[in-house]
Amino acid sequence: MKILVINGPNINMLGIREPEIYGSKTYSDLVELIKKEADSLGVEVKFFQSNHEGAIVDEIQQAYGKFDGIVINPAAYTHTSVALLDAVKAVGIPTVEVHISDPDTRDEFRKISYIRQACVATVKGKGFDGYIEAMKILVNK
Repeated sequence: MKILVINGPNINMLGIREPEIYGSKTYSDLVELIKKEADSLGVEVKFFQSNHEGAIVDEIQQAYGKFDGIVINPAAYTHTSVALLDAVKAVGIPTVEVHISDPDTRDEFRKISYIRQACVATVKGKGFDGYIEAMKILVNK
């Protein structure tokens, strides 16, 4: 099984950005955790992080026919991007939405997720472990 792990804007700033919300671990720590779990699950993973909406859309489109699942943390684009929603719908790859924090307990605007309707599941508020849960959801589908 091949899973594409996509992270949106500012995820590259983990460990620096609002540690009271996102913790002190870095993006590199996140990648290593996912790689380790992927190995134990027998899953191949590819990582992609971008602060640019169009680049994320391109990556989703390029996954068509190559990946069995997508784990995506769209970050701020969760609340603004119809383009990401349309890209996930277009490729038809089972996708799990992940959020390190629980957006429903934060600012009012963060309660809106455009991409959610194209996803098979959403995992939120479980820190880095949410990515592991998301992979397991895809493996068990």
